[in-house]
Amino acid sequence: MPVVVVESPAKAKTINKYLGPDYTVLASYGHVRDLPPKDGSVDPDHEFSMTWEVGTDSRKHVKAIADALKDDNALILATDPDREGEAISWHLQEALTKRRSIKKDTAVSRVTFNAITKDAVTKAMQNPREVDMPLVEAYLARRALDYLVGFNLSPVLWRKLPGAKSAGRVQSVCLRLIVEREMEIEAFKPVEYWSVKALFETPRGQTYEARLVTLAGKKLDKHDIANATQAELAVQAITSRALSVTSVEAKPAARNPSAPFMTSTLQQEASRKFGMGARHAMQVAQRLYEAGHITYMRTDGIDMAPEAVAATRDAIKDRFGAEYVPDSPRMYKNKAKNAQEAHECIRPTDMTKDAAALKLSDDDQRKLYDLIWKRTIACQMAAARLERTTVEIGSDDGQVGLRATGQVVLFDGFMRVYEEGRDDVEDEDDKRLPQIMQGDPARFAKTTLKDQFDKATADGADKKAILSDNQAVLALQHHTQPPPRYTEATLVKRMEELGIGRPSTYASIVTTIQDRGYVRKDKNRLIPEEKGRIVTIFLLNFFRQYVGYEFTANLEEQLDEVSAGARDYKDLLSKFWRDFSAAIAETSELRISEVLDKLDEALAPQLYPPREDGSDPRICPKCGVGRLHLKTSRTGGFVGCGNYPECTYTRPIAGEGAEGEERMLGMDGEDEIWLKSGRFGPYVQRGEATPENKKPPRASLPKGWSKDDMDLEKALTLLSLPREIGEHPEGGMISANFGRFGPYIMHQLPDEAKPVYANLKDPNDVFEIGMNRAVELLAEKRANPGRRGRDAAKPLKELGEHPDGGAIQVLDGRYGPYVKWEKINATLPKDIKPEDVTPEMAVELVNEKAAKKGTRKKAAPKKKATKKKAG
Repeated sequence: MPVVVVESPAKAKTINKYLGPDYTVLASYGHVRDLPPKDGSVDPDHEFSMTWEVGTDSRKHVKAIADALKDDNALILATDPDREGEAISWHLQEALTKRRSIKKDTAVSRVTFNAITKDAVTKAMQNPREVDMPLVEAYLARRALDYLVGFNLSPVLWRKLPGAKSAGRVQSVCLRLIVEREMEIEAFKPVEYWSVKALFETPRGQTYEARLVTLAGKKLDKHDIANATQAELAVQAITSRALSVTSVEAKPAARNPSAPFMTSTLQQEASRKFGMGARHAMQVAQRLYEAGHITYMRTDGIDMAPEAVAATRDAIKDRFGAEYVPDSPRMYKNKAKNAQEAHECIRPTDMTKDAAALKLSDDDQRKLYDLIWKRTIACQMAAARLERTTVEIGSDDGQVGLRATGQVVLFDGFMRVYEEGRDDVEDEDDKRLPQIMQGDPARFAKTTLKDQFDKATADGADKKAILSDNQAVLALQHHTQPPPRYTEATLVKRMEELGIGRPSTYASIVTTIQDRGYVRKDKNRLIPEEKGRIVTIFLLNFFRQYVGYEFTANLEEQLDEVSAGARDYKDLLSKFWRDFSAAIAETSELRISEVLDKLDEALAPQLYPPREDGSDPRICPKCGVGRLHLKTSRTGGFVGCGNYPECTYTRPIAGEGAEGEERMLGMDGEDEIWLKSGRFGPYVQRGEATPENKKPPRASLPKGWSKDDMDLEKALTLLSLPREIGEHPEGGMISANFGRFGPYIMHQLPDEAKPVYANLKDPNDVFEIGMNRAVELLAEKRANPGRRGRDAAKPLKELGEHPDGGAIQVLDGRYGPYVKWEKINATLPKDIKPEDVTPEMAVELVNEKAAKKGTRKKAAPKKKATKKKAG
C-alpha cells in the first residue's frame, strides 16, 4: 500500500475515507524539522547552509512513516498546496532520505488538492508531480532571513534595551505601524466645528431632516462653522427665511457584491463581525478545511473554479429564484503577484449545504462557515438596485441652502444574503425619504428636534448644542477625531495594502507582537506598550531601512520571484546580509547611554510637549532642579529625573498626566505622602527613598480601590497597617493587614510554633473587624487548619541565629530530624541525635547543603545589576 503523508490526523482521517484500504495515510503533525535556536544554524560564510534538526516530538512521527515504507516502497506527499506545505514535503523527503528510509528505487511523488473532497483527492492522485523546488527555495529564503534578523538583532536589543524581548523581519514593521498610529493620536489637536440641521414636513405631514450646505451664499465645507457664535448665526439665518424645495433628483444606482474570501479578507471580516483574532480565525478555518467543508484557507486568490461558479449559481436559483442570478457569471481578478501561491478563493466545497445543513457542533466553526457560505453565495448574485434621492432646499435670496438625501432599495439582490462589514466609518445617510415635490414650501415640522438636543447636552455628553425657538433647527458641536487605533482587521488590511508579509503570516505576526508584550488588545483595539514603543524608536534610529515599509514590501516581491523560479535565493540572501551585518556590527559598538541619548532626542516632541505655563518641559516638575531624561528598565521605558537619587520622580513615556504618573497626596507632619505606580500596580509611599532610608514605608492599593479616588486620609490608613485589633483572651495580639492573597487577620498563641492566618472576604474588614468576630474566625481556622496547618511542626531545638542572619532550628520531618535555615533543609546524620546538635554543627550542615544547591543561590546578584541600570 502506498504511504500517503499529510500534516494533521484530522486531515488524514478524512482522506483515508476517500482513498480506502489500498493506501496507508499518516500525519506528519506539521513541520518535522526546524533550525536549532543557536548560533550557526544559518551560516552566511558557507553559502547560507542551513542546519536542520528533527524536533523531539516529530521523531516518532517520522519513524512511523519510515516503518510504513518498509512494507511498501512508494511515498505520496500530500501536504497543503502552498509554500509551507511544499516545505513540509521537502523536509519529509530529506529526513527520510537521511535515515535511508527512501532508497534509490523508492517512488516519491507530490500531490496537491485545494479541497478535501473525494473528487479533488481522486483527481490529485491521478496527477502526481515532483516537489516544487523554487517554492521550497522561497521558503528557505524566508526562513533564513527571519533567522538572520531575529538571531542577530534580538541580542542587540537585549543588550541595549533591557526588557526588550525580540525583533523580527516582519513583526517589527507591523509593530511600527501600531506605534506610529499611537504617536499620530497623541500629536493630534482636535478642531471644533458645528453642523446644523433642520426638520421639515411635507404637505402630507411626513417629516424629513436636511443639513445646512450653503450659508451667506457660500457652499460650506465640513469645518466652516467653527464655533458657537457662528452656529447661532446659522440657526437664525435658517429660521428667519422662507424656504422651499428647489430641486428633487432621483438617480438609479447599483451596488455590487464583494469578491469571495481570501485569507486576509476572511481574517478582517471575522474580526469585524465576531471579534475573532486573526490566529483564532485561521485555526477555526483549518478545522473546517480538514473536515472537508471548505477549500484551502491560505490563499491570495479570489478566483473560483468554473464548476464551483456553476454550482453557486444553481444554489442561488434554487434558494432565491432566477431573478437573483445575473445573466453571466461574475469573474474576480486574482490579486496575487505570484500565481504559484494563489490558489482558489476560500469557499464551501458543497454550495448546497449551508451552516444549518452541516449541523456543526462547534459555535465558532458554525459562525465562520456561515460567513464563508454567505460571502460565496453573495459574490455570484445579482447586484442590488437602489434609487438615491437628493432634495435641495433654499431661500429665495440664495443665502441659505439645505440638502436631504436618502435611498430606496428597489431590488435587494446580493444584500438579501450578505453585506460586508466596515471599518471606522461614519454612518451613511441612507434613510428613506417621503415623497417630496419640487416647488413645495419647506415648512418646519411641528414635531421637534428637542430629543436630539437633550441627548447631546445630557450630563456626561461631550457636545454642546443650540436649538432654535421653534425647536425645528438644531446646531451640534463636533470635534475632529484622531485616526482610530488599529483593530486586527484594519491592521491586516493595512499590511496587505503595503505589501508587508503574506496571508499565511498575518495571524502569527499579530499574535507574536502581543505575546512579546509589545502590544496589548483592549476592546479589540491594539495599543502599544511602552517597551514596544521604545523598541520601534530604537529600530527606526539604528535600523531604519529594515523596518521600512517599502524595503519590506520589495523584499516580499523578491521572495515571490524566487518562488516563481526567476531569482536565485542565495543571491538574495547575500545582498541582504552584506548590509544588515554591517549595521549590526556598527550598533553593537554603541554604549547604552549613547542609545538612550539618541532615543531621547528622537522622542523629545512626545516626551516633553510644551507646558501650559510656558516653563521648560525638560525640568523635573517635582524637584525643579533636575532635567528629565529617557531611561529603561526590565519592564520598558520611562522618563526619570536626572537628579537621581536625590529626586526619584518618574513617569511613563506617554507624557505628563499619563496613567501611572506619581502624585503627592499631602503631608503627614514632615513626611510627603505619595501615590505611585510600580510593576505590580499603584501604591502609596511615605517620603522618598534616600541613601539613609532606601525602603520608605509603602502599601499597595487593595483590590477594588481606585487610584483616582485616593486621598491623604485613605493613604495614611493604608500606611498605618498592620492594624492591631486587640489582645486575644488566651494571649497574643491580633492584627489585620493585606497580603499577597488578600485581606487577613493574624494571631499567634504563646505555645504555637507559627502564627495562624484567617482570610477576610471584605477588604474593609481590615479596618473595621472587631475582637469578637476576629476571635471567632481564628477559632474556626484552628479547628480546620487545612493542609498547611496540619503539616506545621514544633521545633525540636532552637539553635539561635545563622552568621548570615535567620534562625536555625532542628525539626522532626517525614524522613527524620533535620536542620532548617531559611529555605535550606539538611538531614541529620543517623549517628547524631537532635538534642546533641550544636549551633556550629548546624551551620556546617546547612552550608554544605547550600553549596550543593549553589547554582540557585548564585543567581541573585544579577537582579542588583539590572536594578542599578534601571535607575
